[in-house]
Amino acid sequence: MKEIYLAGGCFWGLQKYFDCVVGVLETQTGYVNGTAHNPSYVQVCCGDTGFAEAIRLRYDETKLGLTDVLHLYFHVIDPTVTDRQGNDVGQQYRTGIYYLDEADEETIRAYAAKEQEKYEQPIVTEIMPLKNYYTAEEYHQKYLDKYPTGYCHIGKEAFNYAGTYEPEYARV
Repeated sequence: MKEIYLAGGCFWGLQKYFDCVVGVLETQTGYVNGTAHNPSYVQVCCGDTGFAEAIRLRYDETKLGLTDVLHLYFHVIDPTVTDRQGNDVGQQYRTGIYYLDEADEETIRAYAAKEQEKYEQPIVTEIMPLKNYYTAEEYHQKYLDKYPTGYCHIGKEAFNYAGTYEPEYARV
C-alpha cells in the first residue's frame, strides 16, 4: 500500500473523485502542512493557519501506479491558479502534492514538468514532503456521499471518468 496527500480545492470533491478509482483503498479528508495543532475547519477557513484542505490517499500500487494517481489528479485541477479551484478562494484551496516517500519526489516533479507543457502559465501546485496532517471533522468525511447535491467544483463527468479509468502505469 502506498500513501500520498493531495490538495485540490475543496476536499469533498477530490475525495469523491478518488473513491471512484479502482485501486484506491482509502481516502480521508483533512488539513496538511500548516502551523496550528489539530486545527478546526473554522480555523483553516480563517486563512492564517497555513493549512490546505487535502485528502489522504492510500492505494494498491499493484493496481494503480503513482503516475496514474498524478494523471487523475491533474485531470481535475487547474494547476496554474494560486489559492483557488472553482468557486473556492483562499490559501486553504491551493493545489499541492505532499509525499511521504522521498523516492516519489523525482516521479512527481518529472510528471509536473511534463504537465507544464500543456500550459502557458506556470504550474503553481506545491510539491513537498508532508510536514503534518490532521483529519477533518467527521461531517467532512464522504460528504458528497451523504449530500449528493452538495457543491463540488469537480463535475459528475470527472467522477464517471475516474470510475472507468484504466491504469497505465501500475506494476503487475
